[in-house]
Amino acid sequence: MNYARFLTAVSAARRASPIRAMTDLLMRSPPSVISLAGGAPNPDTFPFKSASVALNDGTSIDIGETLMKKALQYSATPGVPELVSWLKDLQKQLHNPPTLTYSPDKGQMAMCVTTGSQEGLSKVFEMLVNPGDNVLIDTPTYSGTLAAIAQEYDLIIVEDDPYYFLQFNKPWAPSFLSMDVDGRVIRADSMSKILSSGLRIGYLTGPKPLIDRIILHMQASTLHTSAFTQVMILQLLQKWGVEGFLEHIESVIQFYRSQKDAMLASADKWLTGLAEWHSPTAGMFLWLKIHGVQDTHQMIMLKAISKEVLLVPGSAFNIDSSEPSSYVRASFSLSTPEQIDQKRIKQNGW
Repeated sequence: MNYARFLTAVSAARRASPIRAMTDLLMRSPPSVISLAGGAPNPDTFPFKSASVALNDGTSIDIGETLMKKALQYSATPGVPELVSWLKDLQKQLHNPPTLTYSPDKGQMAMCVTTGSQEGLSKVFEMLVNPGDNVLIDTPTYSGTLAAIAQEYDLIIVEDDPYYFLQFNKPWAPSFLSMDVDGRVIRADSMSKILSSGLRIGYLTGPKPLIDRIILHMQASTLHTSAFTQVMILQLLQKWGVEGFLEHIESVIQFYRSQKDAMLASADKWLTGLAEWHSPTAGMFLWLKIHGVQDTHQMIMLKAISKEVLLVPGSAFNIDSSEPSSYVRASFSLSTPEQIDQKRIKQNGW
């Protein structure tokens, strides 16, 4: 594929930072190397010495003095190398992308760590979308149909899948990455929903020419995702292994499945005849279509809030948020089943 034709003018003008290249080289160098190159501060001047993080299972992960110095220092823009390697193995096991064995210029699978998937998506759009460009959004569509259209018209597919690990049914739905025979898919994943939203760890997977270009955008902005949070996540993942990680995922799925079932039971109990909905197959939200209400914005922002209940009107998810929507998004992630079952809104009607 001719990846250059997809780049914005800003992206095409990006050039690799020689200083960043030295940092990446230093990270791969043996301890015997004497570095007089970088402007990295001496870690002996940092006030932090070590850290121990207690886990839910009663064990802990420990970051000793040597590792702490690495965690608090400048790091490689694509991510801490050991973490990137671990995530690559995970992607191979979960998605087995056809591009694994491709040459780099043909779209070989590459990865980089981002500050949450949000940063990754921001960099993707900065790289691919000029003002006034057209972007096709599935609302929804069949994955095979979208892939065929992308092939016919030579399009890039951006796969934003933060709820991939929160699918309630097996087998999990196949990803576009798993079907990418052309090297045209950029996939954004996130640890926010399954490990911690505050640690801000996401990762992009896609054709090497485009991932390399995204790394240039990161060099011009954040430099890299927090090395400390990367090291913390890496220590946890190495302790668990892929099998332990997937066991943790199953426990998270079970929690949200129970929450989902509680919300569905309350919806059946209180909203039958007032709204309609479908049982979610993934994620942490129930979408409700309210009968007889063309736009839920006022209902939510005035009536629901007056009853101390927070939901999101469907219009917030429209491309043009001023367009009316009869839908409401209700989250079942934080509230207890008892809170979900309260009938504050129903007492006074819609």
